[in-house]
Amino acid sequence: MMGYYIIIGISMLVSWWVSSRLKSKFEYYSKVHLRNGLSGKEVAEKMLRDNGINDVQVISVPGRLTDHYNPENKTVNLSEGVYMQRNAAAAAVAAHECGHAVQHAVGYSMLQLRSKLVPVVNISSNLMQFVLIAGIAIMAATRSIEDPNGNTTVLAIGVLMFAFTTLFAFVTLPVEYDASNRAMKWLKDTGTVTSEEYIGVQDSLKWAARTYVVAAIGSLAQLLYWGSLLLGSRRD
Repeated sequence: MMGYYIIIGISMLVSWWVSSRLKSKFEYYSKVHLRNGLSGKEVAEKMLRDNGINDVQVISVPGRLTDHYNPENKTVNLSEGVYMQRNAAAAAVAAHECGHAVQHAVGYSMLQLRSKLVPVVNISSNLMQFVLIAGIAIMAATRSIEDPNGNTTVLAIGVLMFAFTTLFAFVTLPVEYDASNRAMKWLKDTGTVTSEEYIGVQDSLKWAARTYVVAAIGSLAQLLYWGSLLLGSRRD
C-alpha cells in the first residue's frame, strides 16, 4: 500500500500547486477591468445570443469557482465573484461555461459521452474505495496453499469501477479544452475583449484546464497501481 500512498501524495501536491496557481491567476486578472464594462452575466448572455441560444438562463450561485453549466435545466451557473464582476477573469469563466452550452446545443459528441458516463461514475466514485479495500481484505482472508493469491473477484470489480472514473476524467479533457477554445474564439472574434484583456482570458483558462489534466493523470496513476496489484496477484 506504500506505493499507493506515494501516488496519492504526489497527486495531491501537484493538484494543490496547480490550484494555487489558478487562484493567483484569477486574482491577478480580476484586476484587469474590461473596457466595455460588461459583467460576467452580460458576457454570458451576449455569447449565448450570438450563438443563437435563447433557452439557457444565466444565474448566480454561491461560492468561489463554483461556475458550471447544467445541461438538465439549461442554466449557466456563475459564482458570485464572476456574475457581477467586470474583469478579464470573469469574462473568461463566463464565456467558458457558455462554451459548454454551445456544445450542448450543437450536440458535441464528447459532451454527450460524458453525460452518458455520469450515472455510472456517480455510483463508482461513491463505492469504489470501499470495494477496493474489501477486495484486498478478501484476498488476504482467502489465501491458502492451494490458492496463494486468494479470491480476487471483488478487487477486480473495484478496479473496473476505478477504470470508469478514470475514463470519465480523460473524456472530460477534450470537453473542457473545447469549451475554452470556443470561449476564446468568440471573445476575440467579436471584440468583446481587447488584445490586452485577451491575454488574461487565455492565461486564466489555460491554468483552469490544467486542473483537469492533473486530475486525469492522478486517476490514471492510481488505476495503474490497483491494476498492477490485481494482475500481479493473478500471475503469482
